[in-house]
Amino acid sequence: MSAWLSPQHLAAAAFVLVMALTILGALIAVAARKIFHNVLGLALALFGVSGLFVYLNSPFVALMEILIYVGAICIAICFAVMLSEPQYLPRPPRNPLKIQAALVGALAVFIFLGMLLKKTTWVPAPERSSDWSVTTLGHYLLTNYSLIFELISLLLLVAMLGAMVTARGGRSRGRRALKG
Repeated sequence: MSAWLSPQHLAAAAFVLVMALTILGALIAVAARKIFHNVLGLALALFGVSGLFVYLNSPFVALMEILIYVGAICIAICFAVMLSEPQYLPRPPRNPLKIQAALVGALAVFIFLGMLLKKTTWVPAPERSSDWSVTTLGHYLLTNYSLIFELISLLLLVAMLGAMVTARGGRSRGRRALKG
C-alpha cells in the first residue's frame, strides 16, 4: 500500500487528474449546446492548464492563468453573451462581399506567417535562469521586457474600450427596437 503512496505515484496521479480536468473542460467547451455552458467548459479547461503550470513548477504563471484567462477572459465572454442580441430576433443577411474579403484577408495573414516561419533562422535560446520568483519576473517586465508589458496593457485598454462601445451600442439598439 505504501508503494502507491510514493511521491512518484502521487505526482503521476495528480498529472492524470489535471489532464482529465483539462480534456473534460475542452470537450464541454466544444460539445455543449448552450453558449454559457461552453464558457464554463472553457473556464474548466483553463483551470486544468493552470494545474499543468503548477505541475511544471511555475506557480506564478499558474496564478496569472487563473486571474487573466479564467477571471477576466471568461467573465468578459459571459458579459458579451449577456449583452448580445437574443437568438429569436431576426438577423440581418450576411454580406457575401464581406465574407469573401475576410477569407482573403485570413488567407493573406496565413501565407505571410507561413513565409515568416519558413524564412526565419531559429537560434537556440540562451541559458535560462533558474530563478523565476515574482521579484525576478517583475524586474524583467520592468526592464528587459518593458515594451511587451506596455503592449499588453495597451491591448487590455483597447479590449475594455471595445467592450464599452459594444455594450453601449447593444443597449441603444434595444431601446430603438422597443420604441419602433
